[in-house]
Amino acid sequence: MQFKGISKKEAGKFITRYDIVYETVDKKEKIYEIISRNKALDTLEALNGKKPDSVVIIVTDESGERLLINKEFRMAVGDWVYNFPAGLIDEGEEPLESAKRELWEETGLELYEIDDFIGPSYSAVGFSNEINVCVVGKAKGAFRASTSTVEEIEPKWFTKEELRELLKTARFAARTQAYCYLWSKS
Repeated sequence: MQFKGISKKEAGKFITRYDIVYETVDKKEKIYEIISRNKALDTLEALNGKKPDSVVIIVTDESGERLLINKEFRMAVGDWVYNFPAGLIDEGEEPLESAKRELWEETGLELYEIDDFIGPSYSAVGFSNEINVCVVGKAKGAFRASTSTVEEIEPKWFTKEELRELLKTARFAARTQAYCYLWSKS
């Protein structure tokens, strides 16, 4: 495939839609629709962004025996979905700062120990160039309601056995489902 160009179609508050024009190996011109956090994509290099847009928080409790998963209402699917705490990295913030802030905002918990930092991956490579990084660690404290009035989040600790059962019946974000499956089998 050969990149031919990119054009902005619609700018929203948090995402912008673009059409990417490319040519296939059989010389046919095609258009691929994407969304991006970047409001000014105009080149292939810009499309291949380097800076993470968001952070994903993967934490256990102090014992390491329970994993934190949020049950949250997601408007894009009109239903409750199980997902790791996550959020956008604010301007000027480092991913670790964002992870601590997002975890506290969504759950009331404190991220007090960092075990690993997994970087970068794509949120939804089929239609977006949004880049995530993951912070892995331990959290403590008591749950409280989200500080956001636009998010409905119910955080909960899950044991491996509880997750194995939940995976059979509940809807998950793909990254969370894959990690939970492997973690619950370890």
